[in-house]
Amino acid sequence: MYAHLFGRVYHCPVKPVIPIEVLPYDPHWPSLYEQARREILDVISPYVTRIEHIGSTAVPGLAAKPVIDILIGVRILQDAAAFLPPLYPLGYSYVPEHEDVFPERRYLHRIVDGAHTHHLHMVEPQSEFFRVQLLFRDYLRAHPGEAQRYAALKFHLAEQYRLDREAYTDGKTSLIKNILQKAGDLH
Repeated sequence: MYAHLFGRVYHCPVKPVIPIEVLPYDPHWPSLYEQARREILDVISPYVTRIEHIGSTAVPGLAAKPVIDILIGVRILQDAAAFLPPLYPLGYSYVPEHEDVFPERRYLHRIVDGAHTHHLHMVEPQSEFFRVQLLFRDYLRAHPGEAQRYAALKFHLAEQYRLDREAYTDGKTSLIKNILQKAGDLH
């Protein structure tokens, strides 16, 4: 039902050649999120209405690529010229090409030693993107069996498509749609 929005989060016109690595859950991921959250709020809090840890690293026990995804609800997306520059000294880079895929989002990433460590997804909190990301995360948190099924698929796809991010992402689409349909049925 909303998988088209979810899938567009990860499809991007830039195709990195970084091998896909899915790791067992790391209990340090929440503290890495909290640290980044504090840093972000220190520099752009007047623009932020809500900030959430999303993606697989936000689901206890779920295997994930070791990247902290952060969903930031901003008051007015058109204020990007004001709220993006303060994030640059924190190591974040703005990737405007992603707006070709999802124009209602501002996307930034942090790369350390050649590896992505954090992704920022900045949208207005009333957007469908914001709602769907939380719906998916919360469903997996509440249904550990579904989270484990998702983890098993990700391990399989990462092994099969180690250097093909698009095939890896496409391979998750059916299960993501299924989970979102179940999650939508609950609300």
